[in-house]
Parts: sequence; structure tokens; C-alpha cells
Amino acid sequence: MSRIDRIYKIHEILKSARRSVPMRTFMEELETTRNTITRDFEFLRDSLGAPLEYCRESNGHRYSPNAQEFELPGFWMNPSELYALLACEQLLENVQPGLIGNRLAPLKDRIRRLLGESGHDAEEISERIQIQPIQARMAPHQIFDPVAEATLAGKRLSFTYNSRSGAGSRPRRVHPQRLLHYRSNWYLLALCNDAGALRLFSLDRICEPQLEDVASEQLPTADLDQFAYASFGIFGGRPRGTAHLRFSSHAAEWVADEIWHPDQMGEQKDDGYHLKVPYSDERELAMEVLRYGADVEVLGPPELREEVVSRIRKMAGMY
Repeated sequence: MSRIDRIYKIHEILKSARRSVPMRTFMEELETTRNTITRDFEFLRDSLGAPLEYCRESNGHRYSPNAQEFELPGFWMNPSELYALLACEQLLENVQPGLIGNRLAPLKDRIRRLLGESGHDAEEISERIQIQPIQARMAPHQIFDPVAEATLAGKRLSFTYNSRSGAGSRPRRVHPQRLLHYRSNWYLLALCNDAGALRLFSLDRICEPQLEDVASEQLPTADLDQFAYASFGIFGGRPRGTAHLRFSSHAAEWVADEIWHPDQMGEQKDDGYHLKVPYSDERELAMEVLRYGADVEVLGPPELREEVVSRIRKMAGMY
């Protein structure tokens, strides 16, 4: 039994007892030695501030009846729960460096001390959980922090946006709805004042975000889900078609286990693995199809097939 588990048990025994508890009771319940329990008592008193005292008259230990009711401080978790918390912090820090690292530094130190008391190595977390962002466009904290604050606080946000469409830089005033992390990149889903509709903004294209002291207009969850998740990929909106893809038996070994969209339909047939996916914009879907090269064919609809064919011809012309 680890020290953390013993502390839990000692606290439980002392809280439930109506009188002083003799040492032999602790030794029997915890199945350990007097010296170990004595050290645990010292940890409770000195490190956790427990009003633990020895009562000479009854030859036992108790929480002082004159002290305020004592509870284990803050959150008190077992080693597996502490490991899970550290792992979550490690994952978030890899997704967005600086997101919570500085804010959680004191908490991390305390978790590491608690794990050290239980004989576990907290440093192993950073070695055994790794994220490798591929083609990531990191948003600096000067951009991410105010965007995240506006989204969480429900405040209106203004910024300059450098669109990739060639429209140049334009001032925007938006009502943030959600932050989306998609394929190693951050996007803001917001109701745009200029467009009067939902739009996605890539955080790496946002400049000089300013949090306004005005409550943002919040749309129903169903509307947000319809825009963000109804179709394949990052391009939102209602589906305007369903892609029908046929993969070779070789590619089917991993494609059959992939989730391209919650509403996808997959079926293994004699001529390969058939996947049907709703989409609203063919740009990202076409790039995903081309990633599989000769292991996939677009069977429909005709406009998606022609888009892929057109790109293949342009590629062939380059070589």
C-alpha cells in the first residue's frame, strides 16, 4: 500500500472514530509497522496540517476535538488519478505550448511531490506521452490567449484577418462560439458581423485581437454542430453531396478503421472497400483522396471526380 493510500485510510479511521484510536488498530487495518505509521502521522501533521494528537489517557491518536473539522487539502487523488492529470497537462501543452503550463506550474509541483511520496516517478509522463504536430501552424499566446478568453467568457472580439483567399487584410468583429483544434491547427468558429453568418477563422491569420466588453451573441448548439460537423473536413456548412470512394484491398487495411465523418458509410465488397462521406466543399476532400494515390478511385459524384481528375492532369503536366 502506497503512502497516499495509507493517508486516505488513516484519515478515514480518524474521521469515523468517536474516540482515540490505538496504534494496534492502525497496524491491523493498514497491515504495516508501527514505524511506518508513525512517519505517516508526521506527514499528516507537518505537511498537511492535520490536527492529529496523541491522547495519553486512552493511549491512542485522534483529531483534536478543539480544532476545526479537518479534510485532506485541495484535491486528494490516488496515483493513477494523479498520473491521468499530469498526462492531460502534457497533452494540452503539446497541442498549444504555454496554454496552461505556467498556470499549472504550482499544481504540477505538488502532484510530483505526492507521486514521489507514493514511490512513483512523475518525470516518466513527459517521456512516455509524446505528440508530434505535423504541418502545424502554431498560434502565439498573444493571439491564442485573447481569442480563448473571448470564447470562454462569451465576449465580442475584434481583429484584423489576413485571408488566404487573396482578399487581403480586413478588420473583423465577431461573436466567438467555439475554438476548434483540427489537424494540429486552431480555428475560431464565430458569427461574423460583416457576413451575418458563421465563419471559420484560422488563428495563425488573426492579428491584433481585442476583447470587447460586450456580450457575444450565442447561437444554438444545433446550429454550431450543423456548421462544424455536418460535412467532411474543416469547410463547414450543410452537405451538398456524398463522396463515393473505392479503396484497394491494400488501403482498406487501415481506411476501414478510420473515421472520416460521423455519418460515413463503409462496406467491403469484392472490388475493394467502398466509403461514402458527406461533404460541402471538395477542396480538402480532393487533397485527402490524392493522398492515397492509385489506391483510391472517386466513383461519384461527377463534379468531385472531375475535380480530382483535373488535379491529377495538372500534376502530370508538371512532370
